Amino acid sequence: MQVPENTLRQPRYLLAPALTWLEPKGATPGQGVVVADGHFTDVGPLAEVQARHPDLVPQALPDRLLMPGFIDTHHHLTQSFGKSLAFGEPSEIFRRIWVPLEQHLQPHDLYLSAKLAALEALRGGFTTVCDAGTRSPHGLQAIALAAEEAGLRCVLARTCNDGGNDGDSDEATRRDLLRDAETHLAQWQHHPLVHGSLAISVPEAATDAMLGRVAALCHEAGVVMQVHANEHLASVERSLVDRGLRPIGHLDRAGALGPQTLIAHATLVTPDELLRLRDTGTAVAYNPVASAWKGNAVAPALMMRALGIRLGLGTDGTRSDAFRLLDAAETAQRLVHGLAVGDSSCGAGWTWLQAATSGGAEACGLGQRTGRIATGLAADFLLLDLDVPELAPSWDLGWELVRLAHRGQIEAVVVAGLLRLWQGWPTDWNARALMREVRAVAAQAVAEAPIQRVHPVSAEHRLGNS
Repeated sequence: MQVPENTLRQPRYLLAPALTWLEPKGATPGQGVVVADGHFTDVGPLAEVQARHPDLVPQALPDRLLMPGFIDTHHHLTQSFGKSLAFGEPSEIFRRIWVPLEQHLQPHDLYLSAKLAALEALRGGFTTVCDAGTRSPHGLQAIALAAEEAGLRCVLARTCNDGGNDGDSDEATRRDLLRDAETHLAQWQHHPLVHGSLAISVPEAATDAMLGRVAALCHEAGVVMQVHANEHLASVERSLVDRGLRPIGHLDRAGALGPQTLIAHATLVTPDELLRLRDTGTAVAYNPVASAWKGNAVAPALMMRALGIRLGLGTDGTRSDAFRLLDAAETAQRLVHGLAVGDSSCGAGWTWLQAATSGGAEACGLGQRTGRIATGLAADFLLLDLDVPELAPSWDLGWELVRLAHRGQIEAVVVAGLLRLWQGWPTDWNARALMREVRAVAAQAVAEAPIQRVHPVSAEHRLGNS
């Protein structure tokens, strides 16, 4: 049965899907969900919801799952022009690809890059992304505009690097940075889609004083401070040389760990560091695809979960496909940790679904706003077609969503109660026109940027090894 697209365009409606994904029950039949004013205004057994809203006619959704939109807790929206330039490259691609590219892009280029990334995220089932900060002075405005126009919820970080203890930082510089940070947070305080955040790119890029002040500012404002830490061997060694401590230890000494802090990666962590993360309430964005493509290690996400460390899933801008991210999250744990100890469950499916929805929302500071199908939360959801060969027959939908479901099943993407994508494409703007412009602009931008690749492209590599 074809779902009426027009229903999802109404200002107020009652959905009656075959299944609704609820926390902690999972796939639950017989539910009614009312959407109005951008929120879920009623969720419960259909008969009870109908009785409370006699003016609404339920829209039956047979063979459909209504589920929360996915949360990407670590992204770089202004890097989409160069996403495949990083394939096959060593770990520290930011030095040779991302910094040269982002700093070279003009304001309109940055807007196009961010809007393309937003489109990819929505197509992949993400209704929220957490952007870790851009290296361009024009990037914040570009990302905010792109997110608004695409209809993507975005946690937007302003980078507050002050050069590190051996840099050119002084008290006046720090005052200016903190003033700009406060302005940034105030600007987005009441925005329906864009939510303020602050970032330090890596701990040694800021003085200890700035690390502590930014963390305190985020704690006071109830937003997240984002930072890359313990990502790969080079970053750990650099921190040891510059600070005499590993990155997480450095953050701890500076007073920058805590419930306001979201650490991206944390792949190379010691037992002591895990306990520090747990005891301080610090959150982690687990990026399994980034580990597979350019990392030295896989974060011990199952151990983090067992210790009670707050955990979300991130793409790191690699591939904006939420279902493939779920699969990668479980597969990486199985290959690196599970096989060696005979753990055939590796999270039992639900662990990764929770981390990618409610857990991710909580990790990036939006746990009271999105991530679940629940009364009062923002109506950020997906409508998934279950009538596909991959799910016939269906015995364990939780596991099946992790291992068998795919982006092609996403029929509708709704953010803040508004239909953003229908069958993979925006409903109110021309995505193909955007892609045409991106192809023209990106070709020139990449050609002009001082990018340094270590390896040739795939075809050249094959010819050189034939």
